[in-house]
Amino acid sequence: MAEPASITHTLEPIFDARSRVLVLGTMPSPKSREVGFYYGHPQNRFWKVMGTLFGEPEPQGNEGRTAFLLEHGIALWDVLASCTIVGASDASIADPIPNDLTRIAACAPLSAVFTTGGTASSLYRRLCADMLPGIPHSSLPSTSPANARMRLPELVDAYRPVVDALFATEPLSLGT
Repeated sequence: MAEPASITHTLEPIFDARSRVLVLGTMPSPKSREVGFYYGHPQNRFWKVMGTLFGEPEPQGNEGRTAFLLEHGIALWDVLASCTIVGASDASIADPIPNDLTRIAACAPLSAVFTTGGTASSLYRRLCADMLPGIPHSSLPSTSPANARMRLPELVDAYRPVVDALFATEPLSLGT
């Protein structure tokens, strides 16, 4: 069994001034840290879910995934800046230190926050919600391969509120 390790988050958040929805995981997995990008485990279904939600192919590669997120107004980061964890087991997290989410909110007109998985949700409520007052938060299921009870179509349905939040914040076009 793996030993607990003290991990510091090394991935930069993805956002720009057009980001309207913030999606937060817990902490990058060992595989994500290895590939230098979010949801980097080949069995993680996050990118399949995102592509399906927007009727597009699954975004590929770090640059393609970054472009996809920014094009759709989605900011992506994690709740924690550091913690002690065993492998990729969110259940083993100890000593959590939150990321400073105001860094994104200062630049982006966020209208909703979504967390992926139960641990991210509880840590967000406990450590981060006060950083983003007035911005509604919703919990989403984990796309991790550990969440095998949910099939891809069920995950896509569960993630539809992300798209709904984006379209709810679209400026109205009155025509020309």
